[in-house]
Amino acid sequence: MTEVLFYHLTESALDDALPPLLEKSLERGWRAVVQTGSDERRDALDTHLWTYRDDSFLAHGTEHDQHAQHQPVLLTTGTGNANAARIRFMVDGAEPPELSGYDRAVFMFDGHDMSQVEQARGHWKAMKTAGHAATYWQQTPERRWERKA
Repeated sequence: MTEVLFYHLTESALDDALPPLLEKSLERGWRAVVQTGSDERRDALDTHLWTYRDDSFLAHGTEHDQHAQHQPVLLTTGTGNANAARIRFMVDGAEPPELSGYDRAVFMFDGHDMSQVEQARGHWKAMKTAGHAATYWQQTPERRWERKA
């Protein structure tokens, strides 16, 4: 079964929280796919990942790039896995595809957006019903992740 993590953003925005998680995934040798809820969010993340920190960037591409299969991080609005990722991030209300082909799946949701919170609750129930090992993580005031369930 796929390990499923729910990350409840309470202290920082997705733009701040996602890049370090992608870096950790790449350090493990995993390719990642980030599924967004809209084309606009995908395109904004595409720009942000090149410039989010002065001393580095995250090599990545989008589903529309000519060599999407070679990207270490692939941004998409679709359900495919063109870069053979081992970890999938669902952000900004993205609906997950079948997750059994991944080692890990991560739902990231904004705790200040009640529609995202409600959607995450629904995904939590669905993942537990499907038999996935799901854990829930919430940000501390120091922006660290603390396991709550």
